[in-house]
Amino acid sequence: MLVKNWMSKEVVTININNSMIDATRKLKEHHINMLPVMKKDKLVGIITDRDLKKASASDATTLEVHELLYIISNIKIKDLMTKNPFTVPPDYTIGETAELLLEKNISGVPVLNKKSEVTGVITKADIFRALISLTGLKSKGAQFAFELEDRPGSIKEVSDIIRKYGGRMASILSSYDRAKEGHRKVYIRMYGIDRPKFQQLKEELREKAELLYMVDLRENIREIYGF
Repeated sequence: MLVKNWMSKEVVTININNSMIDATRKLKEHHINMLPVMKKDKLVGIITDRDLKKASASDATTLEVHELLYIISNIKIKDLMTKNPFTVPPDYTIGETAELLLEKNISGVPVLNKKSEVTGVITKADIFRALISLTGLKSKGAQFAFELEDRPGSIKEVSDIIRKYGGRMASILSSYDRAKEGHRKVYIRMYGIDRPKFQQLKEELREKAELLYMVDLRENIREIYGF
């Protein structure tokens, strides 16, 4: 899953010489929390709603309203922005981008093409949308979590059982994190399962593999077996 497929392509920017109040107005108008700061056609920084709140918070309790408005209308973006911001290219993966945002504790980054042009913005909200799509959550089916032996065919064995009960594949995710040695955790989301035989399905799965939990969104059933 690449950034270019999930980024916001309609980028709202602001000029380096605009005022703090201009930035506040743009953020509210477009319901966003970050603006790439431009000098002519070049990215020179970013300004966030957190930067703006931080800049005005200390004065807000000591100044009259008209004094505060005067100050924020004269403070320039260049005095508040984060210079040399982190950026990503369009062919970065969603995983790489999520790692960067988490590591740097930031909410989003501009996306630059090979000509260093801003072609988009990718934020935590965009990554959440990608995660929802990746997990097949919108199918409203059932997710089964297993700890399976790390060997060829182990995933197919349990997914074939689910298919036998009419299940159609929405997603399969796996991870070695927190799994026993020689095993991996596997998360299978299926929909269209034969509901009258659901209990029988769960029993057959537990006989075949270590079933950790089952979440059925359609029926709002959550069963935890172990971790």
